[in-house]
Amino acid sequence: MQQSKEERVHDVFEKISDSYDKMNSVISFQQHIKWRKDTMKRMNVQPGSEALDVCCGTADWTIALADAVGPSGKVTGLDFSQNMLNVGIEKVKGLALNQVKLVHGNAMELPFEDNSFDYVTIGFGLRNVPDYQQVLKEMHRVVKPGGIAVCLETSQPTLIGYRQLFYFYFRFIMPMFGKLFAKSYKEYSWLQESARDFPGMRELARMFELAGFAQVKYKSYSGGAAAVHIGYKK
Repeated sequence: MQQSKEERVHDVFEKISDSYDKMNSVISFQQHIKWRKDTMKRMNVQPGSEALDVCCGTADWTIALADAVGPSGKVTGLDFSQNMLNVGIEKVKGLALNQVKLVHGNAMELPFEDNSFDYVTIGFGLRNVPDYQQVLKEMHRVVKPGGIAVCLETSQPTLIGYRQLFYFYFRFIMPMFGKLFAKSYKEYSWLQESARDFPGMRELARMFELAGFAQVKYKSYSGGAAAVHIGYKK
C-alpha cells in the first residue's frame, strides 16, 4: 500500500532526527545559519512578544526566537515528529530557556486559538506538508492582526546553468551525503523530491496572498537556492 505524503514525511523525520542538525550543515554548506540570521534581522522581533515556530524540528529557529523575545516573551515550537522534538527538548533544557514550550502537533491543524501570536515562522518545513495552502491559512489564523508570518524555505533558482547544477546537486549529491554521513540514502532522496516540487518565489508569494496576508515580501538567498517570504496580517 502506498504511503501518503504525511506518513512518508513522518517516517523520514523520525528516522533522521539524530543526524538532522549535522546533515543540515553539510547539505547547505552551513548557509542555512546565515539565511536564518538575515531573516531574523528582517523580522525585528520585539522583546516580550509571543512567537510560534511551526514544523520546528530540532528547535534551532525556536531557540533563536526565544533569544529575541527574551525571558518576558513566549515561544512555542510545534512539530509532528516526536523524535525531532526530543532532540529540541534536550537543547532547550541545556540552555534553560523557560520561555520555550515544545508541543507535538500537526501544522495542518494548529492547536491554538485565533490571533494568538505576534510572529509565526516555518523554516524548511512547508515543503514537507501535504497541503501548503492549508498550512499558510492556519498560520494566518493564529497570528494576531498586525503580526507577521515568515517562511524560510528552499526555492527554485532561475539562473540558467545554476538551476541545472542545483537540481543535479539535490538529486544525486545530497542523497549520497545522506548515505555517507547519516546512513539514510532513502530519506535524503525524499528530501530532494520535496525541494524539487516546491513552488518558486512568485508562486509562493501568491499563495501567501491567497491565505489572507498583505504586503507580502520575499528575498532570495544563494541565487534562489532558498528564499524568505514575509506576510502581514491586517
